[in-house]
Amino acid sequence: MTTIEPAVDPQLARWQRFRNSRNAALASDHGWLTLTSFQWLEDRPAAVELAPGLWSTDGTTAFLTAAAPDGLTLVETGEPVDGTISAVLSDEESLMWVQYGGDDGRQVVVELAMRADKYAIRTRDSQSPAFTEFDGVPTFDFRPDLVIEARFMPYPEPVDVPIGTANPLVDGVHRSVGELVFRLPGTDHEFHLHAEEEKLGALTVTFHDETNGESTDEWRKVSTAKPRVDSSGNATVILDFNRAINYPSAFTPYGTCPMPVKNNSLDYRIAAGEKEPGLF
Repeated sequence: MTTIEPAVDPQLARWQRFRNSRNAALASDHGWLTLTSFQWLEDRPAAVELAPGLWSTDGTTAFLTAAAPDGLTLVETGEPVDGTISAVLSDEESLMWVQYGGDDGRQVVVELAMRADKYAIRTRDSQSPAFTEFDGVPTFDFRPDLVIEARFMPYPEPVDVPIGTANPLVDGVHRSVGELVFRLPGTDHEFHLHAEEEKLGALTVTFHDETNGESTDEWRKVSTAKPRVDSSGNATVILDFNRAINYPSAFTPYGTCPMPVKNNSLDYRIAAGEKEPGLF
């Protein structure tokens, strides 16, 4: 007797592949799930939590002084740190700088970061429970009705909008390149979301909705492909809310993730995409 397997919806299959890739990326070595601290550097050499050595900054350069017995090595070369080393970053840049611990000397990576024009370090520990116990982000069931075609209305020039971040001591800027305009099922009005441009012309929108704080984190983001322009000059994208994902700040208190701009709040329950991981 021949068994006929039910056909798999191509749209659902693409989403499942997206979810597999997303979970694999989160589970990468020394990724967001391994963050265990965020600490500003002082203007004089000082010890920090969870990492050996003395750390400091003069405002433009970061310094680390350590001796060989501290066990610190450079991430890029594996060379031991024995003396004083320095690094210079621009705002919003990061550097996986030094590592230590564990049998291979790589259990903890110390990331140097420049945020709000100030130097900070973040420790990334591969033995963090958030990482070792991770088995995927909880999600809503796939909702085909929340795969929406949206018009893209570009601005003549990008507009920089001041925003907050997950760290109250760090301000951010949202570079809005235009708005995505669309309707959602059961509504009779249009929504307008400010969008940022990513690599190769893709767009990302960061948004609030009415599931926040109940089943989802305080805000999420969703990305689209580069807008398609028809013969009349109209640009459209597919806005798939099933691909709404959490920022790293949903998994760790040590993120500096950008909040949505003021107008990116939907009076609608976007019961699609990733849920708040701490609730499930």
